[in-house]
Amino acid sequence: MRQNTLYLRAFFLLLAVWLYAGEALAQRVNQDSLFILENYTKQEYQVPMRDGKKLYTVVYSPKDQSKKYPIMLNRTPYSAGPYKEGYKTSLGPSTTMMRDGYIFVYQDVRGAYMSEGTFVNMTPHVPNKKGKKAIDESTDTYDTVEWLTKNLKNSNKRVGQWGISYPGFYAAAGLMSNHPALKAVSPQAPIADWFWDDFHHNGAFFLPHAFNFLASFGLPRPEPTPNRNPRFDHGTPDGYEFFMRMGSLKNANEVYYKDKVAFWNEMAAHPNYDKFWQDRNILPHLKNLKGTAVMTVGGWYDAEDLYGPLKIYQHIEKNNPKLTNMLVMGPWVHGGWARGDGSSIGNVHFGQAHSPWYQQDVEAKFFTHYLKNDANNPVKLPEAIMFEGGTNQWREFETWPPKAVQEKTLYLHANGKMSFEAPEAGTVEASEYISDPAKPVPFTEAVATGMTREYMTDDQRFASRRPDVLTFQTDVLTEDITLAGEILAQLKVATTGTDADWVVKLIDVYPDDHQAYTHQQNKPMGGYQQMVRSEVFRGRFRNSFEKPEPFVPNQVAAVNVELQDVLYTFKKGHRIMVQIQSTWFPLVDRNPQKYVDNIFEANEEDFIKATHKVYHSPQQPTSLKVKVL
Repeated sequence: MRQNTLYLRAFFLLLAVWLYAGEALAQRVNQDSLFILENYTKQEYQVPMRDGKKLYTVVYSPKDQSKKYPIMLNRTPYSAGPYKEGYKTSLGPSTTMMRDGYIFVYQDVRGAYMSEGTFVNMTPHVPNKKGKKAIDESTDTYDTVEWLTKNLKNSNKRVGQWGISYPGFYAAAGLMSNHPALKAVSPQAPIADWFWDDFHHNGAFFLPHAFNFLASFGLPRPEPTPNRNPRFDHGTPDGYEFFMRMGSLKNANEVYYKDKVAFWNEMAAHPNYDKFWQDRNILPHLKNLKGTAVMTVGGWYDAEDLYGPLKIYQHIEKNNPKLTNMLVMGPWVHGGWARGDGSSIGNVHFGQAHSPWYQQDVEAKFFTHYLKNDANNPVKLPEAIMFEGGTNQWREFETWPPKAVQEKTLYLHANGKMSFEAPEAGTVEASEYISDPAKPVPFTEAVATGMTREYMTDDQRFASRRPDVLTFQTDVLTEDITLAGEILAQLKVATTGTDADWVVKLIDVYPDDHQAYTHQQNKPMGGYQQMVRSEVFRGRFRNSFEKPEPFVPNQVAAVNVELQDVLYTFKKGHRIMVQIQSTWFPLVDRNPQKYVDNIFEANEEDFIKATHKVYHSPQQPTSLKVKVL
């Protein structure tokens, strides 16, 4: 009878997906759902932690009991459900692994959904634990792995852990458990530090991403529940209009949240990189890791967590030189390797589908090697498996960044020029623009209430035509130029105000005769200005993220903006462009441009126009430090 009920549920799920997502996806979901029902048994447990709290844990075990299986663990704040009789429609990191034979375990983290305890955002790590009350995500992982290996009789006592986004943070935190059974971990698009990931970038506040997420996720949960919080209703599809109407940041709580979202108030009380944020930074604790192979995965076009995977890989590599530590970066949006085929983002096509190859030839082989110890399937994966944009090819490196790079400097010049030659005396010393918080530069032409994933590859011509955006570009390239590794924009700037944001965008300008991509034949690509990398810096933090300071009006100041890593080839016939601006709305909240101690408390009258200058003279050069492969 129960089996019939499950098949009936699968039928209605198929019907729903068919109506909303199309026939091909519905068929795939149906195949996966039936495979799970026919091959896996689901059981639910309340797993005890050392302090007595119990975490809801669901186990999908293969029905074939003729052999033992590795355990794949996913710890999440986003629900381990469906609960009771419901079954997931897919298991594991991919359908490849779902069919390879694993025990898949999903767990609601402490204080989320059906688990006991108090939920804490980005749980601070406790380095020196004393007693059973000293708990964090590493202890909860240890206790979970210990319970699973002792109580799941058909396991081979080897455990792998993975997670995307917030669950990626829990996977990284799980590394610090150092449980001897934890043999392989893959933090994917992991959060590392919320002053640089997700909600902030170099201290600048990513408004719609934080507001929309916390309006639902941040609501109180007085007791365990299987129910999700409702999504926020903006009342309009136009996020630019909605957030302009909202006004200054303090109106978010006063008008909409009304003190129901505790973490928003905590953020508002901590606008600088103080102990509140430092305690939530996982990077300093990624040391003394033992016996666990690591494969960190990210997307070059991840609008949410690009900082996390790059920095987590770097810190593990630096502090654990003997540990197997890999990095995979592909042509993906946030979680795109698991949620799409990786063939395109918005208007830009990457030649073919890349996600299936990664799932089968990288991810599955990584876990098979370390969890099944299969002598018949040896694996030799390189340190870094990186997708090269522009040429649309995968490359392998023994180190990241690669050793075979040459450091060069791209200089900005007068009249919108840019080259590898330093500026000469006698030219115009600076370019200027008026930045008006009342008319901020949009971050995209799309109409959306949130942070669009496609903005990372959007055509930037809409911005380059505005008077409050400075544009610099090289001559047409006579040969390919491949950048590999970090990019540092070294700005020399001045403002008539006392505070300012600085947005730097690195752009690939296509030739005028560039052909349309096959996936969007109706989209002309001639002259397309594809964003390759972009970042924002809140100027008050130019000397210290802990102790901000105002600008002295009209005084030249240095602002260094780390743009994150790239692997990208600007092809012969293209141009390299850089755009600089001071508003990026509503992606980033508006800087008043008049220094106030806390922008979360700024009043409407604090928002002022200001004239900003970007210098490009021999004495005050603005440049980009790049690594050329």
